Amino acid sequence: MKHEMFAHELTVLRDTFRRLLRRHAHSNIRRLISKTHPADLAHVFRVIPEQEQVAIFNLLIPSEDTANFLGELDESILSSLLTGVEPKRIANLVAEGGSNIQAKILALLPDEEAKAVLELLKADEQLEVEELLGYPKDSAGAMMDTVVFSMPETTKAGESIKFLQDHENAPMAFYLYVTDEEYRLVGVISLRDLVTTPPDTELREIMVRNVQAVLPETDQEEVARVVARYNYLAVPVVDIEGRLLGIVPVEEVVDVIREEATEDFLQMAGVGRDREILLKSAWENAKSRLPWLFASLIGGVLAALIIGKFENILSSVLALAAFIPVVIGMGGNIGTQSSTIVVRGIATGRVFFGNTLKVLLKEVQVGILLGIAYGSLLGLVAHFRFMDVSWTLGLVVGLSVAASMVIAATVGTVVPLLLKRMDIDPAIATGPFVTSSVDILGVLLYFTIATALL
Repeated sequence: MKHEMFAHELTVLRDTFRRLLRRHAHSNIRRLISKTHPADLAHVFRVIPEQEQVAIFNLLIPSEDTANFLGELDESILSSLLTGVEPKRIANLVAEGGSNIQAKILALLPDEEAKAVLELLKADEQLEVEELLGYPKDSAGAMMDTVVFSMPETTKAGESIKFLQDHENAPMAFYLYVTDEEYRLVGVISLRDLVTTPPDTELREIMVRNVQAVLPETDQEEVARVVARYNYLAVPVVDIEGRLLGIVPVEEVVDVIREEATEDFLQMAGVGRDREILLKSAWENAKSRLPWLFASLIGGVLAALIIGKFENILSSVLALAAFIPVVIGMGGNIGTQSSTIVVRGIATGRVFFGNTLKVLLKEVQVGILLGIAYGSLLGLVAHFRFMDVSWTLGLVVGLSVAASMVIAATVGTVVPLLLKRMDIDPAIATGPFVTSSVDILGVLLYFTIATALL
């Protein structure tokens, strides 16, 4: 039986595929493919060279597992594998898959090739796939499954159970959705409630009427929030008039949560938002990171210019130079911490417009407490390390570190909140942008305080 594999088993699986490829044991490879879970096979493809990916891909035979495997593959790998493949073979490979998987694969093909593949699918599948392709990428409509169990509200519970039993080969059903005579969604019933209800009971008597549904244009991140908030196993998708179009199952939402979290972390680190950056070439990788690092370059140049403006005091008190990295580093770290906390809070819904002031004040308080603690500690270090210099050096270092940390916490909190207010993704606020801003302000504060006290 197929099962999820642990890391060491995946390594063994990868090595087995590679060994069979070297021996050209094609029949054995096909048997191994048939026994491997689609998700595990997709993992193997991520860790083997491209030529081996192509060799295994050429041995795939049309089946539901094959279509599911293609749906599990990373987009960059799938695009590469499908390049130059005849439309007829692509159509055969995806024929057994759901319409959402077919739409995902066709969306990666050039328009002419996608049209050719679409024409080779069954007529009813063509209509469903065309509809899904018409929705925006990363929306509920683009990833919904159009196979959904629904019954009129006047249907008896016993009839509904019989209906489900007659469709045992259909995809997993989590809920039975209830519609009115115009196919508008009016309620939902869990399968547990359905099978424990007397068979003569009408569905409208046991259904839950308050159903949280989404429109097909709803962003996938909002769909994930609905699942997280209400603990749904599937989210119904309805049109503007409330007619049931399909469902977004929880397994799709799990992928969305992983993708969105990956995207946010990449942006926060200043390496762009390409979720598959590890699979890109060195040139593509460098190109995506180039503009983000330019922000760091500008920040560094400005900090250097500020230091140059205070050349006189720096030359007279050389000990000041020893603590520049500490002032910059402590401010940058707490700035990144604050911005990360706020960005994550926005993503999970814990930070919103109504409590922004509270969040800001709390982070400023944290900055003050940490600034006092580390400012005092570093002030003492500066005083005892450079006892031949005026005692005010320790005061300068202590005050500078404290002030830098307070300002950094403020900047790291305010910038994501402002971007969110302007409907800009707050994840771009962290990384080089926040650290560069904090570096400039930290250096300016440091030498301003030093000039005043020394």
